[in-house]
Amino acid sequence: MNTKDFMHIKKTMSSILSLYKKCIQSDSNFFLVLLRGVFYKLFFNKTILVHQKVVLRGIKNIHAKNKIEIGISYVGFMNKADKTYLNIKGQLQIQGKYSIGRGCRIDIGKDALVTIGNGGYINANTNIIIMHRLAIGDNCAISWDCQFLDDDFHIITYEGKKSIDSSIIIGNHVWIGCGVKIYKGTVIPNGCVIASNSIVRGKFDIENSILAGNPAIVIKKSIEWK
Repeated sequence: MNTKDFMHIKKTMSSILSLYKKCIQSDSNFFLVLLRGVFYKLFFNKTILVHQKVVLRGIKNIHAKNKIEIGISYVGFMNKADKTYLNIKGQLQIQGKYSIGRGCRIDIGKDALVTIGNGGYINANTNIIIMHRLAIGDNCAISWDCQFLDDDFHIITYEGKKSIDSSIIIGNHVWIGCGVKIYKGTVIPNGCVIASNSIVRGKFDIENSILAGNPAIVIKKSIEWK
């Protein structure tokens, strides 16, 4: 065995040990997580690690350049019996390593596109229902119990109604607090923070600001967050 082979084996064993520790901490079945991960790699050439209660449909429509973890990150208020459901009929494109929390529901329509940049995560119990387009930038933190919805699913007509682009666009390094709801046509610029339980709809153009309320408005400017 040469040095290169030895280093490769050492790296693989280290990754498996790290996964084992994560599974123990988060009440994930290590053997099922590993088995499904091997299956996805062999048959779809995708590095996807999922909790045993994850239902994943449309894996062929997921395009990722790095590892995706679904439901195996530790969150203290989640139970090992909580279910996660992804129904990807359209396209899901993820640029970097990414984590999707347990209990999330993600439904991407057949003509829809969801893109996610490098870094960041989606926390537990968040619902993403996209029939058109959702773009999430780099290093965005999406908290628990959030909702993204870009379609009304009914047609309402009235005098003077204006047609809008349904796309939801989230810039880079945006923190979306727990319980936030974001609806069609929303644009959030780089560096923003959205306060918990805010209802957001509309195009905002002030970077590094805090949005809060129902409907959300800018309440602070020139902010930084870590």
